[in-house]
Amino acid sequence: MPNLKDIKSRISSVQNTKKITKAMKMVAAAKVKKAESTVKAARPFSDELMQMFRKMLAQAGEYSVVGLNVSRALDNYPELLKQRRVNSEGLLVITSNKGLAGAYNANVIKAALKRVKENDSQGVHTVIYPVGQKAVSAFKHRSGNFEVKQGYISIANNPTATGANLIAEDIADDFVSGAIDRIDIITTHFNNMMSYTVQSWDVLPVNIEKVQEHELDPVMEFEPSVHAVLQQLVPMYISNSIYQALLEANASELAARMTAMSAASNNAEEMINTLTIDYNKARQAAITQELVEIVSGAQGVQG
Repeated sequence: MPNLKDIKSRISSVQNTKKITKAMKMVAAAKVKKAESTVKAARPFSDELMQMFRKMLAQAGEYSVVGLNVSRALDNYPELLKQRRVNSEGLLVITSNKGLAGAYNANVIKAALKRVKENDSQGVHTVIYPVGQKAVSAFKHRSGNFEVKQGYISIANNPTATGANLIAEDIADDFVSGAIDRIDIITTHFNNMMSYTVQSWDVLPVNIEKVQEHELDPVMEFEPSVHAVLQQLVPMYISNSIYQALLEANASELAARMTAMSAASNNAEEMINTLTIDYNKARQAAITQELVEIVSGAQGVQG
């Protein structure tokens, strides 16, 4: 016979767990609304910037570092746009700092590891730039043909343009120095409150072949010069790509957490109902047993 005290203790434990998961669901639901609005508001600018940037590169022609005032690697746009043989790829992997978001972090890390394996088969070394504690921990305890740079933990919880620019400067330094020859981002695209898609975004080098001939403007003039425009636009393009990826990942993670905590709360409710039935059955069985013992005792005394 099940122990009534143990069942009651389990019911109490599950009830406490349900309170936690329900609270986490409410917090995630409150945050995801704001995150959804932010990411959807940022998409039109990000898409237009990318299209305009590719059109400009297709018409800009030759460009060089001669005459440029370069104070940081991110300003050295000729070097950042240089096409070269890829021996090493920089991979920005964006996860969250906390778990309890279903398979969200596992899916992102799985996609990153698959990319590392593909690069390894092609003789390409991978440099990981992890965003979020989960990515930092995952790659820190794994070995393979990849190198892990310093992690960006605080940025995962609070995506900002300043944080994106900080990451862009670090990656640009490695790109210009030759430590990496390509920059890609592993992130998630926010679809809706119930789903997201793990995606790989190519940042550098820029693929201008995606620009169709009919998309090119008949006349495009650069004021004050091609140098001046591209030197401002290239850092903006890189930083904005990272910022948009951070926003998409943040909204996806919150939606995944809300869904996971909702499912956990529902499971807890079902478990409480099941345990309550078991408790009532055990209690009824105990009462029946006591009655049988009383009747048996009374019969024994009478006999």
